[in-house]
Amino acid sequence: MPDLYCIKHDIGLFFISNLNTKLMERRMMNIQQFTKDYLAGLKDVLDRFDYDGFEKTVKLILDAYDNEKHIFVMGNGGSGSTASHFACDINKGCCIDLDKKFKMLCLNDNVPTMLALSNDISYESVFVEQMKNFFNPGDLVIGISGSGNSENVLQAIQYAKNNNARTIGFSGYSGGKLAAMVDVSIVAKVDDMQKVEDVHMIIVHIIMQAVYKTLNTDQKSSKTIC
Repeated sequence: MPDLYCIKHDIGLFFISNLNTKLMERRMMNIQQFTKDYLAGLKDVLDRFDYDGFEKTVKLILDAYDNEKHIFVMGNGGSGSTASHFACDINKGCCIDLDKKFKMLCLNDNVPTMLALSNDISYESVFVEQMKNFFNPGDLVIGISGSGNSENVLQAIQYAKNNNARTIGFSGYSGGKLAAMVDVSIVAKVDDMQKVEDVHMIIVHIIMQAVYKTLNTDQKSSKTIC
C-alpha cells in the first residue's frame, strides 16, 4: 500500500509546479506586452525626428573638424555614458583612416578631476572648469541632459556662449533650460527618461555614420564602420 505521506508530498509538488508554470507564463506574457508597448512608444518619438536640427548638428561638427576646433561633450549618468560613447565614435570611428583628426573631449571621463572639482569647488562646476583648460573661441560645445536642466551642463554651455563658441543641446521632455540656451537644440519629446536616452544614443550613431560617410568619400560604401 502506497505511503500516504509520499502521495501528499507528490500531489503538493505537482500543484506547486503547475502554479509556478502558470505564474511564469503570465509574467512572460506581461513582459512581452510591455516590450511591444515600449518599442511602440520609442517608434512614436522617432517618427517625430527633428531632421533640421540633426542636419545643423552634423554641419557644426564638420565645421569644427574643418577649422580644427575642439568639440567638448558632457552629461550626467546615462547622458554621461552617451557623451563618452559619442567622443569615442567621433575620435576613432570617423577619422581612423584620415591624417586629419577630430579634437573631441568628453568632460565626464576624467573621474579624479571631477571628484577634485566637486570636492574643492562644486559639482555644478565640474564641466566648465575642465573646459577652461582647453577652450578656444570658435570651439563647439555639446551638452547632453535628459531633463535639460542639469546645472553643471548649463554652466558649461553659458561659458561657451559668453566666449564665442557654438553650442548644441540634446535634451528630452519639453527641452528644459538647455533647449533655450543653445544654437542648435535636439529634443526627444517624450516624458520618459529611458526613451530620451535611447533617442540620444540613436542620434549619436546616425551622426557618426553621416560624418564618416562625408569625410571618407573614397572609401567603399560596404566597408564596416566601427
